[in-house]
Amino acid sequence: MDGSFSFVFDFLLEQYGTKNIFLKLYIINLIFSIISFKLGFARKLPALKTIIVYIMLLIGVYLLTIFSIMQLPITESLIVISVVLAIYRFRLHRERKTR
Repeated sequence: MDGSFSFVFDFLLEQYGTKNIFLKLYIINLIFSIISFKLGFARKLPALKTIIVYIMLLIGVYLLTIFSIMQLPITESLIVISVVLAIYRFRLHRERKTR
């Protein structure tokens, strides 16, 4: 490895080559961004506000994907955020269940 911290980018590059790598990274980043939003946002938003948030995610993830192509660890950070929030939500659910 040449000092890159982007393991997902390197894996996709080795497995699939450069064909459609931007689209693949965009979809992966979008999925993990949506998971992070769903796990991290405490209150349930009305439908229109949720749609606006998802539209903004679609636009914002485009920029994050450009950073991923530049081999910054954006996708890996989103994965870690999703795992940490999932653990937090699971422990919170378990704690509330025991009360």
